[in-house]
Amino acid sequence: MSRVPSRLPRAPRLLKPFLRPSAYRVLPRALRARRVGRLAATLPGGVRDPGFEVLLRRIDDAPLFPLGDATLFFDGSEAFASMREAIASAREEVLLEAYILKDDTTGRELLAALESAARRGVTVRVLADAWGSSGTRSAFWSRMRDAGMEVRLFHPLFSALWYQPYRDHRKILVVDRRVAFTGGMNVADEYGAPPGAARPWRDTHARLEGPAAWEMAVVFSEGWDRAGGARFGIPPLPWERGGAVGGPSVLVLDSSPGRGHAESASALAAIVGAARRNVWLTNAYFAPAPASLGILGNAAARGVDVRLLLPGRSDVPIVRHAGHGSFGGLLRRGVRIFEYQPTVLHAKTVVADGYVSVVGSSNMDFRSFHFNAECNLVLLDEGAAGRLEEQFRRDLEESAEITEPAWSGRPWLHRAGDRAARMLSPVL
Repeated sequence: MSRVPSRLPRAPRLLKPFLRPSAYRVLPRALRARRVGRLAATLPGGVRDPGFEVLLRRIDDAPLFPLGDATLFFDGSEAFASMREAIASAREEVLLEAYILKDDTTGRELLAALESAARRGVTVRVLADAWGSSGTRSAFWSRMRDAGMEVRLFHPLFSALWYQPYRDHRKILVVDRRVAFTGGMNVADEYGAPPGAARPWRDTHARLEGPAAWEMAVVFSEGWDRAGGARFGIPPLPWERGGAVGGPSVLVLDSSPGRGHAESASALAAIVGAARRNVWLTNAYFAPAPASLGILGNAAARGVDVRLLLPGRSDVPIVRHAGHGSFGGLLRRGVRIFEYQPTVLHAKTVVADGYVSVVGSSNMDFRSFHFNAECNLVLLDEGAAGRLEEQFRRDLEESAEITEPAWSGRPWLHRAGDRAARMLSPVL
């Protein structure tokens, strides 16, 4: 006679497809960006301390997922080739969200991959920001619809006049909710220039497999719903990790107006506060609030190697000059600043102490932390951090360092322009 087990197997917890953090959540005072760095600084093990992962979860009110396979791309042609390969493997669904989706060589190559998937019966949903993609011809979107894809534009220029300041700045591709991409690369030739073209912009993108791809499908659904797309179901995710910590992991750090901006700022402040050895930040549009400057300056003042890699050439020069308005104070506190010379720098990354790194779409400017929908990955993994550190060193070889004596002696017209641009930074 078989014995009846005294305890039935416990069913796995189901993680429901809710946006995290929730809209209009009030972040506890101790976890806000101005304060959380001091809390992070008390962790005995810094960013490797088990309490650091717990702190990130408390800030974002979201789980950290096991990292699984992760690949970083510093070359656009390689990133887009990997994206097309993932689309070619799709069996059920492809979700594409882009700020800029151009009708050029890169855009048409991706379109061909999407068309092939749609012909196989794969559900394809494409969401593009109406402002960022305003130069794309209507025939491009019509070709998608004719192939059976669902296409929506986020906040069209005339039918959503009141909401024009709010833009969808995300760059997301999710395939079958098992593979996902995000980072700084829009779908355009300047990121993955075809052979014989000018040197492409310097950017960083990431590919990952595992349960975090499910979370990024939930993030996609937010913009899709906002753009009027037909709602689609996302089944709950079986989830058993619970309160365990340790091992390579990833946090999907996303935001939209009224949701997640304060948490994103606090997560960055916690990383800087917990760092013991170095914080190396690469950013395309650097015009941060005074509080952010103070967080970076405080870290440098306590002996952390804080370095900023910023554009020496920019497609938005006024934002570059707005950043210049903060250089003096940062240099005096010991922050080292470099400007990348060969081409436009468009990457948005952070790496700290060879362990924690951030790859995504958020710039260090007012728009990213107030008006834009963004998506970033926080990776707790020595391998990913090591690759970002290696690329950072390579980029420094092609950069010019800004030193305090030389900066103080720049022409008065340059100083006046920097000051004026700095005053305009909240509206840039």
